[in-house]
Formats: sequence, structure tokens, C-alpha cells
Amino acid sequence: MKNRAKEIIKNQLKKENITYIKLSKLMQNRGYEYSENTIRSKINRGSYSFVFLLEVCDSLDIDISFSQPK
Repeated sequence: MKNRAKEIIKNQLKKENITYIKLSKLMQNRGYEYSENTIRSKINRGSYSFVFLLEVCDSLDIDISFSQPK
């Protein structure tokens, strides 16, 4: 599962042609204080919190929504 977690963000960054440096700047613009090295480590390790994933998605203007079962 860690490989899948790693590939989710890496694929999106590649698709949008965004480097770790640029992602760091985008995240800082949203108030999330992560250095390029911290971001790189978290993603390459493949184990990061759901909060970090939401922060990355917010910084990339990706909306994640979950539908509630009825």
C-alpha cells in the first residue's frame, strides 16, 4: 500500500509538471509549512498522514470528496 500512496502523489505531480520545489511553494502559499526535503521524504517513503494528502490536494486545487452511504 505504501507504493500506491507514493505513486498517487508522484503521478499527479508528473501530470501537472510540478516539482517538489514548486509543490513546497504552493503549499507555503496555503499556509502549510513543509520544506522541499520534507515533502520529498514523505512522498518517497510512501507513509504520510491523510492530513498531508489533503494539504497537497488543497495546494494543487484537487477536490477530494467522499459520498456518505444512505
